Amino acid sequence: MKIFSISIVLAPPGSPGTVLSTASDVSSFSFYQKGSINEFLSFFTKTVVDRTPQGQRQSVQENNHTAHVFNRGGAEQLAAVIITDQEYPVRPAFSLLTKILEEFIAKVPQSAFSNPSAISFPDIQTYLTKYQDPRQADAIMRVQQELDETKIVLHKTIESVLARGEKLDNLVERSNALSTQTKMFYKTAKKQNSCCVVM
Repeated sequence: MKIFSISIVLAPPGSPGTVLSTASDVSSFSFYQKGSINEFLSFFTKTVVDRTPQGQRQSVQENNHTAHVFNRGGAEQLAAVIITDQEYPVRPAFSLLTKILEEFIAKVPQSAFSNPSAISFPDIQTYLTKYQDPRQADAIMRVQQELDETKIVLHKTIESVLARGEKLDNLVERSNALSTQTKMFYKTAKKQNSCCVVM
């Protein structure tokens, strides 16, 4: 599971989008591929934003990449895009997009949208790093992971109880056999002692 880029785009309806802030992680690619990959990420971002109506969310797959886009619309006319590999879960991706748009709107004034190069929003890089592992960022996934681990421990515990139970069954059988032998010993000893009764 990997996030390759997160972008915030000014997306007025009927006009091409303008990237206001972006962060990318192309460290998994070779030095010679990084330039081409960054161009692809930028093109993919703009293309999906331009084709997503305001107020909608969608996921678009292209080869091994998936772009999750949320075109918030509204007065700000903002959209956010996260490009991931295909394994990245959808719910944390969209929760990140919602969170990052809300934070961007709170920290960056709308008057700054006309000059994207002057916009400073370092939080986008923080989110890119934090959300690389969606289980750490998404509380529901973290709880699900803990439940899965608990289920594994529970299965191991039941298996150990069953193994212990089998051993207990063997002990019970032995004790039943021992009881029979003890009874026979008692009867035999009683018979032998009865012949030598002293008066």
